[in-house]
Amino acid sequence: MSFKVDENIPILLSDGCTLSARIWLPATIKNHSVPAILEYIPYRKADGTRIRDEPMHGYFCKAGYACVRVDMRGSGESEGLLEDEYLKQEQDDALEVIDWIARQDWCSGSIGMMGKSWGGFNCLQVAARRPQALKAILTVYSTDNRYTDDIHYMGGCLLNDNLWWGSIMLAFQSRPPFEEFSGESWREKWKERLENLPFFPALWLRHQHYDGYWKHGSVCEDYSSIECPVMVVGGWVDSYTNAVPRLLEHLTVPRKGIIGPWGHVYPHDGVPGPAIGFLQEAVRWWDQWLKETDTGIMNEPILRSYITDYIKPKSTCSFMPGNWSAEEKWPSEEIQPYYFMLKNYGELIESSNFIKDDTVMNICSLHSFGRAAGEWMGTGCIGEMPIDQRVEDGGALVFETAPLENDYEILGFPEINIEFSSDATVAQVVILLSDVSETGEAMRISYHPFNLTHHTGHENPTLLEKETWYDLNIKLNCCGHRFAKGHKIQLSIATSYWPMVWPAPFHALLSFRNGQLKLPLRVGNFRERDEKVSFAPPVQGAKTPMTSLSAGQLLRYSMEDFITGKRTYITDAEGGVFGEGVYKLDDINCIVSHNLKRDLSINDDDPLSARYVLTQSYKMEQNAWKVSIDTEVEMYSDQFYFYLKGSVKVYENGSLFSERSWDESILRNLV
Repeated sequence: MSFKVDENIPILLSDGCTLSARIWLPATIKNHSVPAILEYIPYRKADGTRIRDEPMHGYFCKAGYACVRVDMRGSGESEGLLEDEYLKQEQDDALEVIDWIARQDWCSGSIGMMGKSWGGFNCLQVAARRPQALKAILTVYSTDNRYTDDIHYMGGCLLNDNLWWGSIMLAFQSRPPFEEFSGESWREKWKERLENLPFFPALWLRHQHYDGYWKHGSVCEDYSSIECPVMVVGGWVDSYTNAVPRLLEHLTVPRKGIIGPWGHVYPHDGVPGPAIGFLQEAVRWWDQWLKETDTGIMNEPILRSYITDYIKPKSTCSFMPGNWSAEEKWPSEEIQPYYFMLKNYGELIESSNFIKDDTVMNICSLHSFGRAAGEWMGTGCIGEMPIDQRVEDGGALVFETAPLENDYEILGFPEINIEFSSDATVAQVVILLSDVSETGEAMRISYHPFNLTHHTGHENPTLLEKETWYDLNIKLNCCGHRFAKGHKIQLSIATSYWPMVWPAPFHALLSFRNGQLKLPLRVGNFRERDEKVSFAPPVQGAKTPMTSLSAGQLLRYSMEDFITGKRTYITDAEGGVFGEGVYKLDDINCIVSHNLKRDLSINDDDPLSARYVLTQSYKMEQNAWKVSIDTEVEMYSDQFYFYLKGSVKVYENGSLFSERSWDESILRNLV
């Protein structure tokens, strides 16, 4: 089926603000209207996501859908200001956009909404507002809880990716609109955005607990607010997977879930592989709910997930061995808790009956513990995976089973219950679950850092009383894995996780006793059911014309200064932050290059020595017009405050066009 693409269609909102849309329309609209699919994000349709949008929305369009890719208020060619993520204004605008689409002659009145990451978030949030024309959503790599499962905090600990993502947003939001799409006022629009540019990392750092700021947009506050069908997709190497089983459990609408081995890329581009025919699967979903055609998708298991097998741990992984599994219900009656006791500084003993043992085990990890962790969010880049965990065994309490006599297949949230005490009033812990091969390599399967002042909940943390024993329950990240016969199951406990997590202000000694690990073990006759799961091979629509000008280069390494004790962790991406390199978008004759360097350092015995410096350069070139955006952001802390400094310099044709700077101190609130 042929289609046409309108590069820049204005959508006038009730407050006078105009949003900009790129629209794919099938040739059949000359004869009858069609359903529409909306993707609504701030990443610039003209250049930012053009490479991804073209083959995906082109494919949907050929399947008989109008596709509407909208730049949110204050991004791309849309008017207004983008003041933060997931604001009520963002949702309100989306409701007006959906109403506008439904009123177009080419639209049948049935609309689906889809998106990945930010776009997946607002799919859930907009669905909770119940617009009449929204008939179904497809949310990929998103969450129902903005505090526990987003890029800012994890287990009440501050993620260092809060600074990384906030810095990227500074560069992204400093880019100019395109004159050919924005008209004569493009320069004024650009200047206004730069003058009102938020200091994104500081916005999010001011909210260190699960308060009203995070509850807004977290659909876990009221799952019943969503009344349209939901397909939810996650990936084990991605960081937005925990919401998949929660949404399947708590939503009451028709729903389906898929979890693959992938990082933060759509599953038809899935890395690590195997990729799947996600676009075909999406069309089945849209046909079911937007065209009211029985595609059989609702006869599929509620959750199809990939069960990984052991692979020798390396920092780069292009393919993950394993197989697909099927669960007809969620929670599944064929997943049962399987218990192990933590004993004697090293033993992990299978035991269905918990026997209390007051043996006390102590640990005070080096503050550089965590260098083997890999990235919080995998994106399919080289060097991002967790490496062999043995390199850090000396910095943790490590518990192992004897060699397994049978395969153990798990799917769900591993869970630890344990008693702890601390010699500091603020402390953190990280729990790691690994698969140890016969030759000793340890592949990390799941993990979770946790701020111990949050042991009674994330809303109202409290200072720890020294030498007082507390009960602790931690659910590790959701995982699906097969521990093979002859391998060992390993559980590790440490007191820091740098450079993923900002350290607590004290070098705490933690004591533990009476620990129990619970694994979600698959039981029963599930093999026959699993074997029926299959996906079509990945396909794509026609790609956008582009020219690769140079390959990206990524360096990732750590260093130790044996004189000062300083340990440094570096990632240095040149040409393309996500490995894309320098390229030209031929349709709009635009060259794009993006460099970003992260420098994180700490001394092993001093948490207050932690420092993070992030420098970035983003360049755009179109004909004789050149724009360069340089950012630098720095963060450090003392016992009482976080200190953030930032600067953005924007150059047009070599001349300084705009300059912004920030210098903020933010009170530490039990973090």
